[in-house]
Amino acid sequence: MAGLLTHLSHFGKTHAIGVILLLWKIAGVAADLPPTLREASVPPQEWQNQGGSYRSPLLFQDGTRVRNAQDWRRRRAEILSEWQTLLGQWPPLLEKPTLEILSSTQREGITQQRVRVQIAPDQHSEGYLLIPAQAEDLAAVFVPFYEPETSVGLAGKPWRDFAWQLARRGFVTLSLGSPGGDARKPVMSSQAHCQPLSYLAYISANAWQVLAHLPFVDSQRIGIVGHSYGGKWAMFGACLWEKYACGAWSDPGIVFDESRASINYQEPWYLGLDPNLTRQPGLVSADRPRTGAYRVLIEKGHDLVELQALMAPRPFLVSGGAEDPPKRWMALNHIRAVYESLGHDFRVAMSNRESHDPNETSNELIYTFFEHWLKTKRPRD
Repeated sequence: MAGLLTHLSHFGKTHAIGVILLLWKIAGVAADLPPTLREASVPPQEWQNQGGSYRSPLLFQDGTRVRNAQDWRRRRAEILSEWQTLLGQWPPLLEKPTLEILSSTQREGITQQRVRVQIAPDQHSEGYLLIPAQAEDLAAVFVPFYEPETSVGLAGKPWRDFAWQLARRGFVTLSLGSPGGDARKPVMSSQAHCQPLSYLAYISANAWQVLAHLPFVDSQRIGIVGHSYGGKWAMFGACLWEKYACGAWSDPGIVFDESRASINYQEPWYLGLDPNLTRQPGLVSADRPRTGAYRVLIEKGHDLVELQALMAPRPFLVSGGAEDPPKRWMALNHIRAVYESLGHDFRVAMSNRESHDPNETSNELIYTFFEHWLKTKRPRD
């Protein structure tokens, strides 16, 4: 310790001590992490210090750089404001959405309730609320997907039953499906003037309100997780609604990549809704041009790196598959730099598998992530 103080003495003793205390804190955080999560929070050597061509979210629009936490608050507000403007206006948020219990059954000691949830002032959706036996002061997770049956393990689709597996681990979970029942033809509130993917983020905000008002849920410990379409939904939900304590997204495509058919943010059911032109589905080409907010985002040089930087300093996990391979660390490294500038490390993590489909190993890390960041009460930064 004394040697390190000497090495840093040219910064001044007070600054040197501050650096050492920060390093001590980071070391403590790393030691506290489960080994698999700690490993996932460090880029492979091949991708360390690699940033690709992505623009740093630490740069303001005018090119000046974030220097401290106060600067980041201003930069974060700048990012959020521009994305909200481009994605369009949400309907009014619901302070206390209605929750109607349609039926209730017991599964392995877990209460499974079929529920009807208010997701907008003029719209409801049916889904499932799973409540563990010891229902008091619990963490909770919102699980969006095409339909809620898959998330609670009633559809026979392997490794996609996040809500059921988390409930077995002591979490309250709420599962909802696409508004209107068809992900490619989403039904939005008459008061919505936004892109469909932003509308899903709006639903996520109201789902948070539903969980936060349950008497047995700790509102400071609510997370969100989804796979593929649900992964896009979870990512936008967590990034645009900062009350989520943490989030995990499974292979959604965490950057804009027009070479990948499944990273299809250009589609009208995501970010390409355009009142003047409905594009044919598929990769961007001369006869399938960019439309809607997606076109403007690309033209202005925006990418999902900015969006995910809005998470800082909240933890998030990318459960990467075919769409999010290890090279995505080039994007995540820019986001890690934001966390490090705020004095936090080991809060941005990524696992990788070859297939788009989740598997036992990738899902186990998701559950470990939530158990670590939500099961224990932690102060919000």
